[in-house]
Formats: sequence, structure tokens, C-alpha cells
Amino acid sequence: MESFELAKSAARLLDEKKAENISVIKIDDISSLADYFVIANGRGSTHVRSLSDELEEKLKLMGVMPMRIEGYRSDNWVLMDYANVVVHIFTQEARDFYDLDRLWADGVKTDWQEDRFLMEYEAKTEETP
Repeated sequence: MESFELAKSAARLLDEKKAENISVIKIDDISSLADYFVIANGRGSTHVRSLSDELEEKLKLMGVMPMRIEGYRSDNWVLMDYANVVVHIFTQEARDFYDLDRLWADGVKTDWQEDRFLMEYEAKTEETP
């Protein structure tokens, strides 16, 4: 799976499970760490773990396995490394503290919802007589 498709899939799966403030940042031009960061937050530590569990399970069904997962037992931040895509799931407090959005502001924020809005628009226009 291409990096951008994986990042979009991760963002959509997190969105389906009610993750908040989802960002997809393209960083391949400024770092060799990954091509994309997906950053999201849950409503609390239980939600953060639930989001990471669901994401890991759904991506495995798509044939995508994480290289490593860190912070699962912590109360505030889970990092899921899928090689070219790194997913960060925070509590709101941890996200505010670490502020990865600001640290990676030189990256390009990517519209991971674009295809979905296009599909919804096309579906609505097909329904209209």
C-alpha cells in the first residue's frame, strides 16, 4: 500500500472510531523518519488505547502490520510505526504538551477527507432528479 493511501486509511479508521482533531502531515521532504505523520487524539486514555487497538486490527486485515507500537501502557500517547507512516494517538493534554503539529509545521498538511467529500457529493447529485 502506498504511503499516502495508508495515511488516509489510518485517518479514516480513526475518524470512524471518533478520534478528534485528525491531521495528516506529509514530512518526506523535511525528514527521513517517515513519509507521513497521522496525529489524532482521543477523549481519554481508555479511548486512546481503544483507537490504537482498532487501528492495528483493521490495518492487519488489510495486510499492513506495524513495525512497532510504543506507549500502549502509558496514559497519554501511543505511537504506531508503520515504516513510512507513523501514527500518534494522544490524549488532548498530551497533544497540547508535545505539540507535534507545531514541531512539524514545515510539513504539508494533507486533506485526507477529500475523496470522501467527493464521493458524498457524487452520491447526492445522483440522487437528485
